[in-house]
Amino acid sequence: MDLKEFFNTNRTKDLNFRLKQLKSLKQTIKHYEPEIFQALKEDLRKSNFEIVTTELGLIFQELDCAIKNLKKWAKTERVSTPVYLKPSNGYILKEPYGVVLIITPFNYPFQLSFVPLIGAIAAGNCAVVKPSKRTPRCAEVICKIIAQTFSSNYVRCVLPSELTSAEILSKDFDYIFFTGSTQTGKLIAETAAKKLIPYTLELGGKSPVIVDKNVNIEQAARKIAWGKFLNAGQTCVAPDYVLVHEDVKQDLIDNLIKSIKSFYGVFIQESKDYGRIIDTEGFRRLKEIIIQESKNIIYGGDYHECGLYIEPTLLEIGSFDSPSMQEEIFGPILPIMTYNNIDDVINSLKDKPKPLALYVFSKDKEFYWKVLNSLSFGGGAVNETIQQTAVHGLPFGGVGFSGVGKYHGKYTFDTFTHLKSVLVKNSDFDMDIMYPPYSYDTVKNVRKFLVK
Repeated sequence: MDLKEFFNTNRTKDLNFRLKQLKSLKQTIKHYEPEIFQALKEDLRKSNFEIVTTELGLIFQELDCAIKNLKKWAKTERVSTPVYLKPSNGYILKEPYGVVLIITPFNYPFQLSFVPLIGAIAAGNCAVVKPSKRTPRCAEVICKIIAQTFSSNYVRCVLPSELTSAEILSKDFDYIFFTGSTQTGKLIAETAAKKLIPYTLELGGKSPVIVDKNVNIEQAARKIAWGKFLNAGQTCVAPDYVLVHEDVKQDLIDNLIKSIKSFYGVFIQESKDYGRIIDTEGFRRLKEIIIQESKNIIYGGDYHECGLYIEPTLLEIGSFDSPSMQEEIFGPILPIMTYNNIDDVINSLKDKPKPLALYVFSKDKEFYWKVLNSLSFGGGAVNETIQQTAVHGLPFGGVGFSGVGKYHGKYTFDTFTHLKSVLVKNSDFDMDIMYPPYSYDTVKNVRKFLVK
């Protein structure tokens, strides 16, 4: 029996079945925690703190949220109907799409595999998960967890060595959920469009940080440095560059350097809390940016290919034309530009592709609400970085070049759910006025009723 056949048995539509699967997944992940820690250290050299907070913690929170709220989310909704359709009732039925494909990236391999999978299962779908080939050890553990938890005709994991993304996309799916680069996202969208398959694209972009002059500069620097250098900068919502008011530029730079040293020590390469670049391809791309921006380096700039190490690097640049500003950096390099007038910043950013995230640091509510209401972006935070992704009540996703669709918490369930609309009328009542022939007076009276 394949996944489509299993879905057609309607077993996945049983809420108790879904809850049992979610609870089983939670127990299996707990059992595999030692292997998860080891795999993330081997593939990305992640610290224990990062593994707990950005991988396991978010997975367990998503599981607990789905288990607690599933029956409420899946409940059929009753909708009021207009008086001219009475007696009747409207209903919204929560229907799973069918067999969904989840393609995941390398940077948070467990979180970005299991969080969407949890929503797919909660919504009643069958699923295929394809982890990234750039994290082979993590992919192996992800597939082991899935194989041990689920029947292979219900949820299946495809190792990168088994099928390429192009090969798996040639199969028939009812929904595609992709996390990765904008370039690949466009290819996913093209493929899905040919078959009219709905999809979610969680992409990225150059997420700016705007620092006002009315700010707690020490706190701002700590939070920017933490958000930027977490996972060695390989986070889709990481601060990509900073726009700081000229009056506090030097204070910000000084405090960024202070924060880096406080986090990772003088010998950063020896810090157990600082990650590594995923592979040689990623390393060389970042190395090229450092070489091109060598005259603008104000801190860091060291790198060692043998250990895939890139030092936290600060750049002071003069314009958006700099090499570091041409594409998403996705690494531990932070360009810094100054501004004098926030209106100029807003106008400049309006001309850029819409980013996945935007961050504002200011004590002035009028200032940060002006920025938030003037610019389009996926999501963001005021006086914080990245932490918006940990709030279940906030939908996470991009807009324009940074993505299509939202998830997290109930929004993950909604993403994998088709809302089926149904009108139920009383079979003993009918309105003759609805049927031809239509007289002039009939049209006149109906118009008076409908057009106020």
